[in-house]
Amino acid sequence: MNSQTRAAIAALIVPALIVTGCAKKKTDATSAPSTGAAATKGQPDVNGDGKVVIGVMSPGDTHDNGYYESFVAEADSYAKQNGWEVRTVDKINPSDAVNQARNLCRQRVDLIAIGASELKDALSAAPEPACKGINWYISAGVGVQQTPYFAQSKDFVNESLYAAGYAAGLILKQNGGTKAGYITGPELDFSKQAAKAYAVGLKAVVPGAEVITTYTGDFDDSAKAKEAARAQLGKGVKILYPYLGGATDAVTALANAAKVPVLTPGTDRCTDPTAKYAISVIFSPGAYFAASLQDFKAGTLKMGEARAFHLGKDPVPTVKFCQPQGDQQQQLDQVMKDMGSGKLNVDSVISAAK
Repeated sequence: MNSQTRAAIAALIVPALIVTGCAKKKTDATSAPSTGAAATKGQPDVNGDGKVVIGVMSPGDTHDNGYYESFVAEADSYAKQNGWEVRTVDKINPSDAVNQARNLCRQRVDLIAIGASELKDALSAAPEPACKGINWYISAGVGVQQTPYFAQSKDFVNESLYAAGYAAGLILKQNGGTKAGYITGPELDFSKQAAKAYAVGLKAVVPGAEVITTYTGDFDDSAKAKEAARAQLGKGVKILYPYLGGATDAVTALANAAKVPVLTPGTDRCTDPTAKYAISVIFSPGAYFAASLQDFKAGTLKMGEARAFHLGKDPVPTVKFCQPQGDQQQQLDQVMKDMGSGKLNVDSVISAAK
C-alpha cells in the first residue's frame, strides 16, 4: 500500500478523486537520460494499433475501499472519459511481478501502470524485447531507483506519517490517553519507516505516549487485523491507525464500536457513511496518477522523469481532521507548512529519534 505503498468503493472514492483535480500542478522533478527508453512519441496510442490500453498492476486488493482501489478507480474513470481500455491485475505477489509485467506486454498495452513500490521489480522487464516501446509508470515510494525506462510519482513517507502522528497526538492529548495503536501488514522497509515516522510525530505532541505497533504480515487479511485490533483495544489504546489495505474497514468497525478514533490510510473518508474516521491521511496513489494520465493523453509523459509531491507544498498529500476541535487543524496546518518551507526538517527529526 504506500506511497510508498501506502492506500474507496465507487461511491466512497469520490473524495479521493476530488483531490486528484488539484494534482495537475507540476512539482520538482528529477530526470534520467531518455536514451534507449520508451519515447513519448505516439502517446497515448504508443503502438499505433488504433486503441489505447492501460495495464494496471497492483500488489493489493483493488476493491479495498481505500489506497489500492484509488489507483485503479482513477485509471477506470479517466479511461471511460477518453474511450480507453484498462486491464487490471491485482493481488500480485512481488515475486511474480516480472512475470505479470511480461504478460501485459504480450497483450500490446500502451502503458503499464504499477500501483505501489512493492512491485518495483516489474520494471526490470521494461528493456526486454517483448516490452519494447511500451510506456511505464509507477506510483513510487521507498527504494525505486529512477531509470530511463519509466516515469514515476513520488511522495515521502516521513512527511505524511509524521503529520498523521502529529494529528493523532492532538486527539490523544485531548482525550487524555497515553496509548496509541498502529496496525500494519508485512514488516517491510517502508512499513517500518512509516511506523517510526508516525510514532515520532505523535510523541512530538504527547512525549510520554506509548505507540503499540503490530505487524500482521498481510495488508488485506481482516481476520489477522481484527485479532491485532482486539488485542490493542484490550490494552487501552485511545486512538488507532490501521495502516492497511483491504483489512482497513474491519479494524475501523471494531474501533468505532469501542468509540476509539481512527485514521485513514491514504484517502479522504471524512464523509464516509459506512464508517467513522477522525482523521483523513491523504496520500492516495490515484491523486498522483491523475496528473500523469493527463500528461499521457497530451503526449508529454516523459520516461526517465520523477515527479515529487511534498506535504505543505502541493495540494496532495495532506492530512485533515474530519471534525476538528478548537484549533487542532490550525496546529496541524502549521506543522505541514513548516515541512513544506523547510523550517521543519522531518527527515532529520525522525532519523535522530530512537
